[in-house]
Amino acid sequence: MARILEPLVVGRVIGDVLDPFSPTIKMSVTYNNKQVCNGYELYPSSVTAKPRVEVQGGDLRSFFTLVMTDPDVPGPSDPYLRERLHWIVTDIPGTTDATFGREVVSYEIPKPNIGIHRFVFVLFKQKRRQTVNTPNSRDHFNTRRFAAENDLDLPVAAVFFNAQRETAARRR
Repeated sequence: MARILEPLVVGRVIGDVLDPFSPTIKMSVTYNNKQVCNGYELYPSSVTAKPRVEVQGGDLRSFFTLVMTDPDVPGPSDPYLRERLHWIVTDIPGTTDATFGREVVSYEIPKPNIGIHRFVFVLFKQKRRQTVNTPNSRDHFNTRRFAAENDLDLPVAAVFFNAQRETAARRR
């Protein structure tokens, strides 16, 4: 499992957003049939629709919470607004995808302004259904605090992609 965590350590997701954990569930995140891989760059114009997020593990009696954040707000060199919340889906049954869950914070399109931003998807296993509270704000979100306040254990999966502001020429 160390090989799975390595890109999360190198990309400073572990440290900036998460504490070290052991992945126990396979999670697949795809935008328009393009799978998200740790550290790959995606253009903001290609991530305007919410992705398909599949939980490839657990069973229908186990439930998961998906969190998507941007830890590099307003820019990676001085992220004093860390983290910006982009999406939360709870009560996702194991072996299904996020459409079977309950969206408690709607998907917000990534719009990085300054520098290269990391967009992080984190999957937590819930102890039971309907136990996750909605945060008050998308700004200054803290994934660790959210997990603690909602009695979620360490993550069971995580993946991130990079994105930066597109020039008009790049969008063509």
